[in-house]
Amino acid sequence: MSKFITAQQEQHYAVTVKVFNQEDNTPLPGATVYIPSLEKGVITDMDGISALENIPEGTYQLEVSFIGFQSQTVTLQIPEQKELLLYLQESDHELDEVVVQSTRSTRTIKRIPTRIEFIGPEELGEKNAMNATNISMVLRESTGIQMQQTSLSSGNANIRIQGLDGRYTQLLRDGFPLYGGFSSGLSIMQIPPIDLKQFEIIKGSSSTLYGGGAIAGLVNLISKTPDEEPDMDIMVTQTHALGTTANVFYASRNEKWGVTLYGSGNYQKAYDPEDDGFSNLPQTYSVAFNPKLFYYPNENTTFWIGLNGSYDDRKGGDIERIENGQNGIHQYVEENLSKRISSQAVLKTQWNENKTLTLKNSVSFFDRDLEIPDLVFKGKQWNTFSEATYQKRGDIADWTFGANLYATNFDEDEGALERDQEDFTAGVFVNNIYDITDSWIVETGFRLDYAQDWGWFPLPRVSLLYKMGNGFSSRLGGGLGYKIPDIFTEEAEFINFENIQPIDKDNLDAERSYGINFDVNYQTLITEDLSFSVNQLFYVTAIDNGLLLNGSDTTSFQYMNADDSILSKGAETNIKFSYKDFRWFLNYAFIDTQLNYLPRNPQKPLTARHNAGSVVMYENETWRLGFETYYTGTQLLSDGTKTTDYITMGLLGIRNFDWGSVFMNFENFTDRRQSRFSPLVLPPHENPNFPEIYAPTDGFIFSLGVILKPFGNKHHH
Repeated sequence: MSKFITAQQEQHYAVTVKVFNQEDNTPLPGATVYIPSLEKGVITDMDGISALENIPEGTYQLEVSFIGFQSQTVTLQIPEQKELLLYLQESDHELDEVVVQSTRSTRTIKRIPTRIEFIGPEELGEKNAMNATNISMVLRESTGIQMQQTSLSSGNANIRIQGLDGRYTQLLRDGFPLYGGFSSGLSIMQIPPIDLKQFEIIKGSSSTLYGGGAIAGLVNLISKTPDEEPDMDIMVTQTHALGTTANVFYASRNEKWGVTLYGSGNYQKAYDPEDDGFSNLPQTYSVAFNPKLFYYPNENTTFWIGLNGSYDDRKGGDIERIENGQNGIHQYVEENLSKRISSQAVLKTQWNENKTLTLKNSVSFFDRDLEIPDLVFKGKQWNTFSEATYQKRGDIADWTFGANLYATNFDEDEGALERDQEDFTAGVFVNNIYDITDSWIVETGFRLDYAQDWGWFPLPRVSLLYKMGNGFSSRLGGGLGYKIPDIFTEEAEFINFENIQPIDKDNLDAERSYGINFDVNYQTLITEDLSFSVNQLFYVTAIDNGLLLNGSDTTSFQYMNADDSILSKGAETNIKFSYKDFRWFLNYAFIDTQLNYLPRNPQKPLTARHNAGSVVMYENETWRLGFETYYTGTQLLSDGTKTTDYITMGLLGIRNFDWGSVFMNFENFTDRRQSRFSPLVLPPHENPNFPEIYAPTDGFIFSLGVILKPFGNKHHH
């Protein structure tokens, strides 16, 4: 019997649809929920939840689809059903939910035996609001990663993964090794995050995939690419410490051509929160630009070329001297002037569904002048990198074959010490991922590098993944690595390269490493609204022939190889709870790095054994609110002194509108900084001594900003 109801009487209802992965009970963000007869559709949020509103009474067919999963159609009765819980099954040849590029594979992150940490666009958006000038914030807040500041005056910082120095981590952009060497401590300070789409972090030796230098791990920064829909972000940030940053990003494409354009500018006034007369943030003028052109001759081929350029001038030290010039005791200033330009070219072509050929080339040039009173260190470094890879995908095995050439040339200007260095490395590699069964997947790789003057380096690696259907999985992996010596170490940076002798290729050996890591992963739905996941990692890495800076006095420093190992071992715990619009992340890192070449095997200085963090996020369409707490345990200084432990806190608020968003960030609002525990500068004033840095130097920073999106705000769920 049909009902006749006038329009005024007709009632409308809302229904909540939750979509989960059948295999491991994890939410599927970005799934499409659609009622064809009403032409109504929504997309699920980070927790796999979507709300269909304003639905008249009746019976409907509801379709749920997600890339890489089999679609499902179910019958929906309104108003009887207010909530639906659906589990989708992975299709056999699924595409990636998260396409990770660092492993050179086309698999999803869940089916790769190598352990990868992924930071996606949502989280990068939050970090941009916290620090729009560079990527240090993104890295510092990742478990087991420390940003080690090497200079108070310039703000230089090195990334340390699992307690190992910055030079053991390879920093890549779109798979290109553009940073490191002479630019080491400045690189991180000069990479703005706005045009980046995702970060991929692999801890432990990744040298088999990317060659020497990835002993502690690698960080691959993946750039945004153009879509049919044009995209534009204009971002302006102002801090109370008188730092101003402007960023502009634009991307668009048609059938054959695409373009991304990125530019940024940053001005920072010299900032001295404790009024000791010395800057805690240097006076900085910097600009960066990054245009890219994409060409799509057919649907199987993409070719792109890009340029990266930056100019960065940092002046830190005596505030009076920076602002008014030399005057009496006001002598000390450290100036870092650096210029960078690099090109990238990539051709990627697919022969059929399963075979892909990729050719890459980059040339990069870095020019830096470092000046302090009575010392000038300046030079230029050229790097060039070329690579060819061939990938073949099968039903149960994926193969990658590749070869690459890497050359670097450092040329010091005006130096009496002749510290020029040229290195050339050629390598071939093969990687295989094999599905033994549904539950067991093994990945094996082998690289053979030949480094001129340093010899041959065979680098095997193996990883094993075991996954059960109930949300439990585990990985075990290990590999070898190496690093060619150069003068650009953290110790050298700390003393501004003064009186450091050149690398003696006849008497030094390359550093070699071996490491192993094991982790377990568990995810479950506690109730329909509450989900829980935990990842527990254990690792150990040993480095032989460690490169040490040795000086009997301060007039001459030589590099030598350690006669015993550097041994880093530890554990990392990551826990996540999701409840409706709330998420709570907890992390803990235990880092035990021992220098076995010293008597009594002491702890590595400036490395806290205990670090912990808690982040609470609330997020809906309109608001994103975050509260962070980080604990850093006691550390040892080089002279054996124990530092104090400390806690920092941050508060972030983002309000979304159709035209963009407004944000405010209270970074380190309890104002924890090293000068509260011990002086940052020691006399004499005209030629000061700078103690080692173990805590934040800049203290509380308040920032306010706006992001304009002329083409509409796509960050809404």
